[in-house]
Amino acid sequence: KTTLVELGRTLALEECALWMPTRTGLELQLSYTLRHQHPVEYTVPIQLPVINQVFGTSRAVKISPNSPVARLRPVSGKYMLGEVVAVRVPLLHLSNFQINDWPELSTKRYALMVLMLPSDSARQWHVHELELVEVVADQVAVALSHAAILEESMRARNLLMEQNVALDLARREAETAIRARNDFLAVMNHEMRTPMHAIIALSSLLQETELTPEQRLMVETILKSSNLLATLMNDVLDLSRLEDGSLQLELGTFNLHTLFREVLNLIKPIAVVKKLPITLNLAPDLPEFVVGDEKRLMQIILNIVGNAVKFSKQGSISVTALVTKSDTRDADFFVVPTGSHFYLRVKVKDSGAGINPQDIPKLFTKFAQTQSLATRSSGGSGLGLAISKRFVNLMEGNIWIESDGLGKGCTAIFDVKLGISERSNESKQSGIPKVPAIPRHSSFTGLKVLVMDENGVSRMVTKGLLVHLGCEVTTVSSNEECLRVVSHEHKVVFMDVCLPGVENYQIALCIHEKFTKQRHQRPLLVALTGNT
Repeated sequence: KTTLVELGRTLALEECALWMPTRTGLELQLSYTLRHQHPVEYTVPIQLPVINQVFGTSRAVKISPNSPVARLRPVSGKYMLGEVVAVRVPLLHLSNFQINDWPELSTKRYALMVLMLPSDSARQWHVHELELVEVVADQVAVALSHAAILEESMRARNLLMEQNVALDLARREAETAIRARNDFLAVMNHEMRTPMHAIIALSSLLQETELTPEQRLMVETILKSSNLLATLMNDVLDLSRLEDGSLQLELGTFNLHTLFREVLNLIKPIAVVKKLPITLNLAPDLPEFVVGDEKRLMQIILNIVGNAVKFSKQGSISVTALVTKSDTRDADFFVVPTGSHFYLRVKVKDSGAGINPQDIPKLFTKFAQTQSLATRSSGGSGLGLAISKRFVNLMEGNIWIESDGLGKGCTAIFDVKLGISERSNESKQSGIPKVPAIPRHSSFTGLKVLVMDENGVSRMVTKGLLVHLGCEVTTVSSNEECLRVVSHEHKVVFMDVCLPGVENYQIALCIHEKFTKQRHQRPLLVALTGNT
């Protein structure tokens, strides 16, 4: 606009206008005028002979004052219209600009600049004026390209702002979804576990009463189903924490040999019922004390050995633990032991149902069901292996399963990275703090116990279990009542601590203070929670 104004002043023009091609490229639209206002939608066809004539040359061309692109000024009262010239203005686009190079002129798209001398004057266009117009046309082209770049950058900035707003909205929605899921899991953690534990505990007590064979079968089915559901709840919570990244390894020093023996002690009762012998083989060079997440490692081994027992109807199961040597089985997994850590390999071999090789990749998928009849009859692999794989990955390891097919058993193998304890076994053992020996009673008959739990069902379940052991049980439903009732006669106080806040711990301190003078009469305080 500024260029047109200066050009009109310099050449004493009556009118100066710029026609721009429309988006379709089929018409020219009047975009700028110096003096006379016209409707925005004022257009002419681009295929007019006069337009083709101007677009065909880079020189300024004299055109008729009556041509469609020149009819921009009122003609009434005019004796003679002034001469008109038109010149093409090459349009430069962002795509024309190249690094360290002058933009290439587009041969397809032009704007049209029309310049009119005053009417009723004898002025004519001189050669030097036409040359000036041609130079100015190039300058207008650059000005238009700058405007286009500015417009494009403004559009890009606005688009980026819209995208940022959309991303921020998506982030907020994701955070809201995560909070909603975490809130749901927290509710499920407490509200579902408490009744589930009640069902398991009461079914266990009912199992030990006089029952008919049909009743016993029903109770055993309830107990088995409840345990499966409780396991699934644990797995869902673990998996959700693994997937949102909130679950971190809890590193500490522990006895690796003892861990394997504890796993076998947990599994053996089930294996004995199924008449499945389990053998444990620990390599002579396997370190005794290691650094790692004891709980998660135990969970992995329990899952895998538990599956071996679950899917084996006869035969035997062997558990082997050794230090991993270099292994070329997996090109993406390299065992590189150092002076501070090593890789533990655990092999669990069973002579059970086996699995089709094509079904093996599905085993590490959540809620996968394979075509194996044994798997289906045993209820599927659930989440156990999916969670184990994630734990193994957290420990910078690898896990896989080998089987020759149905009915030929299978071997589950995993490697995990563990730290080597800096202290020797002897110094480690000497460093363990001495815990005062707790007298173990073979019978709890007559032991006076106080149970504090706000949940009536949990209170009844805990009382039932303790009465079954022979204890004399008093129950209370609030912290205040607990503080009022507790006396030197109570040897043990069970306190529910699953509710948020520190009120329970404050009551525990009050109980300690209550027996400050008779410390030997102070009861043992045991925390109860249904959340783990």
